[in-house]
Amino acid sequence: MAVFDVSQSAISSAAGLIQGSTDITPDMLAELETTLEAMDLGPLLGLWLQSSIIGVTMQIMGIIIFVLVYGRMLEIYLLTSLAPLPVATLANRELGGAGQNYLKSLFAVGFQGMLILVCVAIYAVLIQGIATSGDPIGAIWGTIGYTVLLCFMLFKTGGIAQRIFGAH
Repeated sequence: MAVFDVSQSAISSAAGLIQGSTDITPDMLAELETTLEAMDLGPLLGLWLQSSIIGVTMQIMGIIIFVLVYGRMLEIYLLTSLAPLPVATLANRELGGAGQNYLKSLFAVGFQGMLILVCVAIYAVLIQGIATSGDPIGAIWGTIGYTVLLCFMLFKTGGIAQRIFGAH
């Protein structure tokens, strides 16, 4: 449990990274409404089609992000429930490497949460930049691009944490 107390302390310290808001203000909605009213029927239909496809894609990516984050929590529970086996090998000279590698992987999983938090903070900053733009089609595609990037980086956080701590 000490490993997760240290990890929780690092994650709480890093929580200050996420600042600002990605909320849509009434001014932004008014600007978007003005932009849409100025568009012809053809571009509006194209925008509707793109928005429909991207809406489904974003729901799928939301599910992927949900599974990744909750999968990490299940991984933590599994690692801690099996702790007595590898920790028992720490005192043995021949099998001590298994216990040491277990502790390394436990630290890696604990600090993976901090990496996830950093990824989400970077995502929030990137999304803030496109939320104020006047181009609705560009904003939609920018949002999906940043969300794909977030999913990709969430997949990579486990490997990065393992490389940092030398776990395998």
